[in-house]
Amino acid sequence: MGSQGRGQAGNCRRMAMAVTLSEVRRRVAQVHQGADLEQQLRFYDAWAAEYDEDVSVLEYGAPRFAAACLAAAFGDDPQEALVLDVACGTGRVAQELHTAGFRHFHGLDGSPGMLELARRKDLYQDLKQCLLGQEGLPSPEGCYDAVVIVGALSEGQVPVNVVPELLRVAKPGGFVCMTTRNNRSSLPYKTILEKVLADLEQKGLWEKMAAEGIERWERATSEEESGPGLEYISGVVYLYRKKGRTSIP
Repeated sequence: MGSQGRGQAGNCRRMAMAVTLSEVRRRVAQVHQGADLEQQLRFYDAWAAEYDEDVSVLEYGAPRFAAACLAAAFGDDPQEALVLDVACGTGRVAQELHTAGFRHFHGLDGSPGMLELARRKDLYQDLKQCLLGQEGLPSPEGCYDAVVIVGALSEGQVPVNVVPELLRVAKPGGFVCMTTRNNRSSLPYKTILEKVLADLEQKGLWEKMAAEGIERWERATSEEESGPGLEYISGVVYLYRKKGRTSIP
């Protein structure tokens, strides 16, 4: 077979193996089925190899939106900033931040399989496993110029009790960038999350710099939240700046 024939055969195989939206929806649904932590970690380990392709099918834009928000806060000089990527998964957020000019990344995730994929992207200077919401972040107080958590603040994933930890490890004057979804099933979680964000602001521990709503966050991942005019769900990027030298209670 000539090179053209081999190329056509390869294209056919790729088309045959292409992931469908329904397949991706089925996998995403498994994340939110109320499994215990051990089952969730096994699921993410198994999902790691297909994760990047799956979220591309969903047109998942949260890493790009969060990176743009954080880059705007740093202006023209983000090269020296040290960023902690919490729930880093396979490293998509670090990829977007690297494109925006950031160069120094530490990452945390509960899944060894996801961490291995992130490691292969050769962007992180340090990667650690951490059971988010079950244990404190393995970092001293006040050591990061920016802390990001993208995609994980939702029902069945990372509980809102991780938010004060994000603030704790940021430097005074440093930024905390977070995202969550606006789809119907996420609204109870979002309500609790925004109460925690507001409480920390009322205590004078940080100030809100932005809360940017995005209409085309990703394609709807369930039949209940898709349909005429509902092909995409929306989401929010939050950006806060830590104040002073106050310790987190």
